[in-house]
Amino acid sequence: MTLEVKGLTVLASSGHAIVDDVSFTVPQGTIMGLVGESGSGKSTLALAILGFARAGARIAGGEVRIDDADVLALRGEALRKERGSTVAYIPQDPATALNPALSIGEQLLEVLPRGARSAQQIGKILDAVGLASDRKFLQRVPSELSGGQQQRIAIAMAIAPRPRVLVLDEPTTGLDVSTQALVLALIAELCAERNMAAVYISHDLAVVAQIAAEVTVLYGGTVVETGPTAAVLARPAHPYTRSLLRAVPSVAERTILRPIRGVAPGIDNRPPGCVFSDRCDFATDACRDGVPQLRQTGAGTAARCIRVQEVWDAPAPIVAVPPRLADGVDAPVALAVRDLNIRYGTTPVVFDVEFDLQRGSCLAVVGESGSGKTTLSRCLIGLHSEATGRMLLDGQALDGRSTRRSKDQRRRVQYVFQNPYASLHPRRTIRKSLRLAARTFGITRPSEVTAAIEDALTRVEIPLRLMDRYPNELSGGQRQRIAIARALLAQPEILICDEVTSALDVSVQASIVELLRKLLADGLAMVFVTHNLAVVRSIADDIIVLRSGRIVERGSADAVLDDPQDPYTRALLRDAIDLPRSGDIAPGTTTETRRAG
Repeated sequence: MTLEVKGLTVLASSGHAIVDDVSFTVPQGTIMGLVGESGSGKSTLALAILGFARAGARIAGGEVRIDDADVLALRGEALRKERGSTVAYIPQDPATALNPALSIGEQLLEVLPRGARSAQQIGKILDAVGLASDRKFLQRVPSELSGGQQQRIAIAMAIAPRPRVLVLDEPTTGLDVSTQALVLALIAELCAERNMAAVYISHDLAVVAQIAAEVTVLYGGTVVETGPTAAVLARPAHPYTRSLLRAVPSVAERTILRPIRGVAPGIDNRPPGCVFSDRCDFATDACRDGVPQLRQTGAGTAARCIRVQEVWDAPAPIVAVPPRLADGVDAPVALAVRDLNIRYGTTPVVFDVEFDLQRGSCLAVVGESGSGKTTLSRCLIGLHSEATGRMLLDGQALDGRSTRRSKDQRRRVQYVFQNPYASLHPRRTIRKSLRLAARTFGITRPSEVTAAIEDALTRVEIPLRLMDRYPNELSGGQRQRIAIARALLAQPEILICDEVTSALDVSVQASIVELLRKLLADGLAMVFVTHNLAVVRSIADDIIVLRSGRIVERGSADAVLDDPQDPYTRALLRDAIDLPRSGDIAPGTTTETRRAG
C-alpha cells in the first residue's frame, strides 16, 4: 500500500509548470505532510495524485504508483474506479464535498460498495469517526451539522470504500482548536488502524509537526526540502523552510513574527536558478546560475540549496514582545460593555457579557465554534440588534442597530470580516471600492480622496500600483490588507477583527499580525475574535473566554495563557497545537504529547 510519486509534472495551458518534477514516497500506515504557501502547487499536486487536473492544466509526466498500479496510466472508467476505492480525497471545505439536498444517510449509502450498503455498515463508519448513527442523525442534511461534524462526515465518506491512500487538503483549516484536535487524532488513528498511506496538505507547520512523520516542503511547484518532520523542524536546511518557521506564532511566548519578504512567484515569472532566490536572505549570484539539485544534507534530510551550511550557521533569534500596557496603568476606556444579553428570536445565545476595551489595547475573544464569538462581535458593530444591555463608546450610549447610530459613531467603530474573498465587490477595482468608502465617511474632494486612499494603502503596505486591479487578481493576504485599509479610511478608534487570519498562510498571517500590532501602537483599540491561541499570545493584551455564550474566564493574555483557572480554558490550551521549538520531538510522537498544554 505504499504511495510512490515519481517525476510528477503538471503544466498550465500556457506551457508553464505548475508542479515540476516532484517525487516522494509514503509507506503504508504513514502520514507525510506537504507544506508551502498559496501558489506553491500543493492542491494541484494533491489532485494529480488522483489522476485529475483542473481546467487549464494537464498532467504532463510522471508516475503515481500505489503498489504496482500507476494511477496516471488509467483512463475513463478504470480511473474512476480507482478514485475512492484505491485513493480518496478530503477537501478543505467539507461543504464542497457534501450534497446540501441529500441527507447524511443517503450520501453515505452512495459511497459504500454495493454489497455493503446496510444500516450496520453505516453505523460502523460513523462510529469510526466518532458520530452518532441513529435515525434522527442520518436524516439530517449538511446545513444542520457543525463544521466539525461536516468534516467528520467528509472523512467518513472518504474511508467508507476502504482506500489504500488518503489525500487530505487542509482538512482542519477554520476549525476551532478542540474540533481540530479531535479531527487530527481521528485521522492519525484511522491511518494506523487501516494501514493507509496519507498525504496531509497544510500551511500550518504546527499541525504538520503533530501529525506527520515525514514532511515535504513545496515552493514554486518544486520540492525544496524533505525529510523526517522532527529533523526538518529542528534544523531546516533550506532558507524557505527556515523563513516559514520564523513566521509561526507560539502559544508559549509572545514574539515578533517575521513574514517572508516579497511574494511567491507566479508560474510565468519564476526567477532563474533557485526558485526562491529573489526572496532569499542567503542568495548569491551562484544561486541564479542554475537550478540546484535536491541534495542530502547529512542530517537525514534533503534540500535544494547550495548554501546549506550557511543556513545552519545563521542565528535565528526569537524576539520577545513586552505587553503594550504596563500593569497598574489605566488607559482611557474606548468601549465599555455592560450586562449584554443577545438572542436569536426567543432563544438566548449570549449571556451577561461585560468588559472594558482600553485605547491602544487588543482584547481577544476566544472559544469553540458556537460559543458566541461572532454573534458578540456582530452585536458590537450593530449588525445584530436582538440584545439588551449597554454599549458605551467613550461613555456615550451606542445603539444596538447600526442604522440608528450617528454617522460619527459608525465611523469610529469599524469591522473586518473573516473571509477576504467576500469582503470586496468582485466587479469593482480596488480604487473604486476604497473611493466609495472614503466618500461614505465625508471625504469628497477628489484630491483628498486620492490622498486618503494612498495613505491607507501605505499603512497596510499595499503597492499603489495595485489600485486598478480587481479582487480576483490579488492574493488572499493582499485582499485582507485592503479590507483593513478600507476600514482605516474611516479613521476609526476601534477595529473589530473577526477571524481575519484563519485561512491565511503563515507568512501572510505574520504580516497581518505585525500590521495590526503597528495600528495598536498608533492608539487604535481592537477586539480580535479568533480560535488561534498562538495568534492571541502574539497580539492580545487581554482575553475573555466564551463558552456557550458565557464568559468563563477573563484576564491579561499572559495570565490566562500561563495559568488558566477555568477547566474549559485549560482544555482549550491542551488542544492548542504549538510548533516544537527545540527539535526534540521524535517522528511518531502521539498527538497527545505534541499539544501546547
